[in-house]
Amino acid sequence: MHTVLHDLFEHPAHERTPQNAIDLLPTRWRAQVEAKPELASMVTNDKEWLDRATSLVQTYFTLEQPTTFEATHREMHLENDFREDIYLHGYVDRLDVAPSGEVRIIDYKTGKSPKPGWEDKALFQLRVYALLYWKNSGVLPRLLQLMYLGDGKLVRSNPTLADLESAKKSLLRTADDILASLDKDYWPPKPSKLCDWCYFKRICPAHIS
Repeated sequence: MHTVLHDLFEHPAHERTPQNAIDLLPTRWRAQVEAKPELASMVTNDKEWLDRATSLVQTYFTLEQPTTFEATHREMHLENDFREDIYLHGYVDRLDVAPSGEVRIIDYKTGKSPKPGWEDKALFQLRVYALLYWKNSGVLPRLLQLMYLGDGKLVRSNPTLADLESAKKSLLRTADDILASLDKDYWPPKPSKLCDWCYFKRICPAHIS
């Protein structure tokens, strides 16, 4: 989906239609399988897989009309040395700069939107992107937007400098915890419901009897 929505903006504005986006699905999927053959084993029914992807594409077009604007940056790499011992970087799905100079950061999600009360946690990723962009350019993004294609909902935020400072403090606390663990070679497990999806469960002390 990310590749399709990325490549859709290679088309002239008037050609950014739902059908043209859907037509990209088979070729973009084949290209990814050719690059990583192990992906093919994750799909047991190609038709169901592409039908699901088609539904996500159709939902995207209910959230915005790509014929009406230009995507300034796609898969934009942001990076910054926060301290001598901390390097942070990430790739933004899309960053739009309006003629007036206002910036919005967009992230596509193929799942469903968070439950009420969890939106702020979901926005943390985009606040980190906004922090990186602000530190590099001196421009505070006007809008952060998560697009949930699983249920057609948007989560938006108008960040303030205080929001970015809070995100920075959170990042530094996490970095300091990691550096302390590295220094002591101490990695205490924190069991949760997410353990069942963790790749390292089979070697985690919390699950080894």
